[in-house]
Amino acid sequence: MTRRGWILFAALSVIWGIPYLLIRVAVRELTPASLVFLRTTIGAALLAPFALRGGNVRALLPRWRPLLLFTAVEIALPWWLLSDAERRLTSSLSGLLVASVPLVGAALARLGGGHEPLGTRRLAGLGVGLLGVAALLGLDVGSGDLRAVAEMALVVVGYAFGPLVVARRLADLPSLEVVAVSLALCAVAYAPFGLAQLPPLLPTPAAIAAVVVLGVACTAIAFILFFQLIAEVGPVRATVITYVNPAVAVAAGVALLGEPLTAGTAAGFVLILAGSWLATGAARAVPRPGEAERTPAPPA
Repeated sequence: MTRRGWILFAALSVIWGIPYLLIRVAVRELTPASLVFLRTTIGAALLAPFALRGGNVRALLPRWRPLLLFTAVEIALPWWLLSDAERRLTSSLSGLLVASVPLVGAALARLGGGHEPLGTRRLAGLGVGLLGVAALLGLDVGSGDLRAVAEMALVVVGYAFGPLVVARRLADLPSLEVVAVSLALCAVAYAPFGLAQLPPLLPTPAAIAAVVVLGVACTAIAFILFFQLIAEVGPVRATVITYVNPAVAVAAGVALLGEPLTAGTAAGFVLILAGSWLATGAARAVPRPGEAERTPAPPA
């Protein structure tokens, strides 16, 4: 890759590795609905000028049904569920569980009528990845957070299903416009709940900073950089950040929030990433949350 490609790659690996930490900080003082509303509002406000400048927003109108479906399964539901789950799960554990998205994506692509056979390598990858998830659930979660685990399972399914919607119904539409409109739709949908649930007192500077960084860096700036990375190195190579983000999530949680680096975390990290690499590496890599060839979606 070029030097510019490496810089974009490194920046995105960090930017899309820290949302779990920021969400963990924000939900200490904000409800999930308020957090999703604020983040999508900031992201939509920053991306809207770029989308409107392109003049292609009207092209999305005939596809309003798949666009709504994409918004629901990639942003509206996963972001709320993830925020609610992080009230009880550590940020590093949440990041590792989301790292299993490529495994579910590979399975959904096959179940959804994909023509490429799974093969021995991919089946082995699915098995190894599931062992990693089992290690996380058995050693780190136990039986006390079943609701949070169920929420994270739905997050993973949503993030894996979203790219299939893009690939089959939205792939020929401009990426920036799709993301900007999806964020705006989500912000409008959450406005009544998000505004009503805002705390009566101003949150602490840490919570405010977490929301601002989530909306500005992890949403708006991240998408602009990701579009540039795709143009620089191609869509397939760009998805390699899938295997770096979980390491950033774990390191940030341990270093900045004092979260424990347990045996379950270490075992799950190795097994999930190894399984994802095996399950998606035989041909084209299955995108991370929303990283379809043309239209990526928010990772967390």
